[in-house]
Amino acid sequence: MRVPNGGFEADKNADGWPDGWVRAKSGVSWQAEGGNHFLRLTSSQPGETVLLYQPVTIPAGVTAIELTWRQRVSGLKPGKQPWFDARIMMEFKDAAGKKLSAKPPPPNTRKSTDGWVARSVKFLVPADARMLEFMPALFQVEGGTFDLDDIVLKPTDAVALLASAKATAAAEKLAQVAPEQPDRAKWPAELHVTGNQVLNPAGKPVWLQGVNVVSLEFLVKGDHVLKSTLVAVDEWKANLIRLPVKEEYWFGRTSGQKDGGAAYRELVDAAVTLVANRGAYVLLDLHRFRAPRAEHAEFWKDAATRFKDHPAVLFDLFNEPHGTSWEVWRDGGYVLEKKGPADEDAFLSPEEKAKGGKGFQAIGMQALVDAVRSTGARNLVVAGGLDWAYDLSGIARGFELKDKTGRGIIYATHIYPWKRGWQEKVLIIAERHPILVGEVGADIKKMDFIPASAQEDPYTWAPDMLGFIQKHRLHWTAFSFHPAATPVMITGWDYTPTPFWGAFVKRALAGEQFELKKMR
Repeated sequence: MRVPNGGFEADKNADGWPDGWVRAKSGVSWQAEGGNHFLRLTSSQPGETVLLYQPVTIPAGVTAIELTWRQRVSGLKPGKQPWFDARIMMEFKDAAGKKLSAKPPPPNTRKSTDGWVARSVKFLVPADARMLEFMPALFQVEGGTFDLDDIVLKPTDAVALLASAKATAAAEKLAQVAPEQPDRAKWPAELHVTGNQVLNPAGKPVWLQGVNVVSLEFLVKGDHVLKSTLVAVDEWKANLIRLPVKEEYWFGRTSGQKDGGAAYRELVDAAVTLVANRGAYVLLDLHRFRAPRAEHAEFWKDAATRFKDHPAVLFDLFNEPHGTSWEVWRDGGYVLEKKGPADEDAFLSPEEKAKGGKGFQAIGMQALVDAVRSTGARNLVVAGGLDWAYDLSGIARGFELKDKTGRGIIYATHIYPWKRGWQEKVLIIAERHPILVGEVGADIKKMDFIPASAQEDPYTWAPDMLGFIQKHRLHWTAFSFHPAATPVMITGWDYTPTPFWGAFVKRALAGEQFELKKMR
């Protein structure tokens, strides 16, 4: 089998369109650059889909296909949903032209590339498939270009793919975890803050240590959430699970949710129950950035009502505040347009960047505390500082939050290898307030938005960081218990720890002590 004119060089058409390719309606052009020809998809209007359709005949007897191609993605601004990006969609049809339910997973990207890059993917072919619909697309993106060249489809050996599919199915079966009924006799004791300590009702200090079980902030259905919580508590010995969530999913306000968010909330409930039934705690994290808005107070009124005084549930009010003054951080105010992008803006969605650029009215962290307490919930709350929740120095300068009716406040810092000034940014409040290192971690792969020289080798940074946490008995939840959300702690869904970060975390949670050799 083959894609006709996959290099886009041949052209005998009068209108300058490459031979053998179906003409697109709009947004697709045939380009030349340095004597080389290629196809370009261009999105000029936010939210539109630019798609190229090309049918390819599958010869009888082909059981697996390898697709290779070159691509160049420029100026890509992904859309709101995780699947609004640059991707190659494919579907199978039988001899009668009927679409088959099985189809290859679409190779996709949400980032621009550094020039041309080679890509490849292999997939199995259903026995009755006779045609492959090949559809490169800029799918409901906000903007960008998607260049394609040297497209080749060829038969490949199915043995390895079949073995991989079998292993994946087995792993997915193992990952299935049935929700449990609440067993309140096993739930942990409620916590409260006194001075700089977190105490149980008997007045005994509790040291909260655990991991971030991520994915509910970027996938409505999550990704191995229940299994991950069980492994983290039962096998890695975490007593705190930080569970990031998103208010849009909570209220069912995305296009794919038809139940008003009921299934999403039930999944959060199930995770909370699994953890609580094992005597551990859950930190419900509203995983948003920059500064809280009115919709975030709305979320906390609903979530706090749902988990009102649940002894195992703590509330992390707002993931990573940044780009405001301490006055606005605490009391709210108009957040003006930024003069330039922050280094961590790579984690923001286009909508968040756009809203931040136009300016908006922030309500302040105190308003989130008040929203929780207005429900009567007394659960412990966690408040992250500025500089993407790293900097706590403003708390020492009088910008503390007030909590007259609750069980107290823990202040959160997020520490990564490029953050400096641990003493003046973090420990400055340690004598007066409990501190949670809500996100912490290092990856062997350097972050592309931070100068490489500023990112320390994780093999030297990780033991010092854990030594710092242990020496000062800071509460902590390592980031992240997911094989794809960097910095990664596990290599895959068998939960093998990564040697550069996860292995250190697992040893620390098991009780191993690390020495702090150098402050940063």
